[in-house]
Amino acid sequence: MKCPRCESTLSRKNGRRNDKQNYLCKNCGKQFLEPAFPRSLEDELLANSNGNTKVSMSETTEVPLVKDLPEEKITENSFGSFSLTLAEELLQTILSPDWLESAAFSQFIQKFQQQTEIKHQLETGMSLLLLDAENLKLDVNSELFLASVCKYPLQVKIAFANWRNPSIGKQDIELYNRGYQLVHVPGGKDSADAKMIALGACVLRSYPTVKEILVCSGDGILNHLCNELQNQGLIVYWVRRQGQNLQIENRNTGNLTHYSLPMATEVPSFEEVVDKIQD
Repeated sequence: MKCPRCESTLSRKNGRRNDKQNYLCKNCGKQFLEPAFPRSLEDELLANSNGNTKVSMSETTEVPLVKDLPEEKITENSFGSFSLTLAEELLQTILSPDWLESAAFSQFIQKFQQQTEIKHQLETGMSLLLLDAENLKLDVNSELFLASVCKYPLQVKIAFANWRNPSIGKQDIELYNRGYQLVHVPGGKDSADAKMIALGACVLRSYPTVKEILVCSGDGILNHLCNELQNQGLIVYWVRRQGQNLQIENRNTGNLTHYSLPMATEVPSFEEVVDKIQD
C-alpha cells in the first residue's frame, strides 16, 4: 500500500477513522485511510476499464480528516515520549545500588571533583614566593606580612641557596618545616640568582594559576626576572632589605610598602661569621 503523497510503501497503523483503518506514512508523516477496494481489485478495475470509468486514486484513498493533528506536533510528541522513556531508564540505571557502588561511579565522582577543583583554582588564582635565602632571611612574621600584601592566597614558596654552605645554618630545616620547596644551587657568585631567574621565567608552566609573585632578593640582577614576569601578565612584588626594614615594591603600580620590624635581616656570610668570632 503506497502513500498518496510520496508513494512510499513504509507505513504503520495509526488508529481508526470512521470504522476504517487509519495509516501514518513513516517517510513523510501523511495520514491516510485504507483504500476503498483491495489493491488487487482496484488494479483489475483499472485494467478492464476503457478510460471512461477509471476511478481516481485521490477519491478512493484520500479522505480529509478534520480532527487530524498537525504533522509537526505528532512528530514532536513521538520524540518527546521516546526521550522521556529513555531518561527514565537512564535514571533507574544511575540510581541503582549496583551503579552507585561500582568502580565506574567512583571514578566519575573523582574526575568530577578534580575538574571542579581545577576550575576553582583557575578562577581564584594564587600567589607564589621566590626567596634568595643566601641574600635575605624571612621569619614567620615577615612572611605573613608579605602574604597580606597579596590579593591572592600565598600557596607556593620556593627558596634557593647552597644548602651545604655553613653560613646557611639550619635555615633549610626551618624553611622546609614552614612549607618551602628547597632548591639547591652549587657554590659560586650569583648562583642562587641565576637559578631563580631560570625557574621564575617559566613559572607559569608549573603553576598556571599563579597571579602574583613575590621576588625576595636585594640583588639588582633580579630586575630582569621582574620585568619578564610583568611581560607575562603577572603582578610582581620585589622584596628587598633596606636597613632594618623590608621594602615591597609593586612593579606594576610603583607603590611601595614597608615592613619596619627588625626581624627581617640579611644572612651574614661565612667570612663575616669568622671575623666576628675572631674579634
